[in-house]
Amino acid sequence: MHLGLERYPDQRARWPQAGRHILAQHDDDTVVVYQAYNAEIGHPAARLGAFGGAFSYDRMSWVKPNFLWMMYRSGWGTKPDQEVTLAVRLRRSFFDEVLAAAVPSSFDATRYENQEEWRAALKTSDVRLQWDPDHDPTGAKVERRAIQLGLRGRFLSRYGRDEPLEIVDVSAFVSEQRRNAEPARHNALLTPRETVYLPSEEGLATHLGLDGLPRGTVG
Repeated sequence: MHLGLERYPDQRARWPQAGRHILAQHDDDTVVVYQAYNAEIGHPAARLGAFGGAFSYDRMSWVKPNFLWMMYRSGWGTKPDQEVTLAVRLRRSFFDEVLAAAVPSSFDATRYENQEEWRAALKTSDVRLQWDPDHDPTGAKVERRAIQLGLRGRFLSRYGRDEPLEIVDVSAFVSEQRRNAEPARHNALLTPRETVYLPSEEGLATHLGLDGLPRGTVG
């Protein structure tokens, strides 16, 4: 997998500063998401191009298209059992299926008439959607919201076994850039080039609660 890289300050200047946006590295056909695991799970997944062995299909697994959110979550690969950072390239068609099936983790009155309707959808859905504060390289919160998606059941089975086009261990890159996460070194910090992701299916942006897309950032 070739991850396009760009200086963090240049990306920061281009990204929307607030609102709900999906930042991701993508092209016309594919999108990259990230996960972090221990070596027992991460190394075989990268070697085989699928998740197996110690990976559990009986629990929800969370994927993140935003690299810096993954770095916040894993402490730039230093937290226990999150030392191996994986970049997983998926077809956009599958990623959009995941987005279309997603049910928010918390009640959203714009999508559900009442709590009972939302709870019923949450119980039957295999995809959980969560909007969290995005974070800068130091781990500090920013006003922009970042998406993460919890997969289980048939979606997790497809994600883990059938849908990955590539699974690449990018831990060495993470380790190399970790020292540049300090504010004084941000001019040297390289991160995967990400732009605002717009789902291809009509109406899906509204379904997800995405905010207005700044001109020139949609890919």
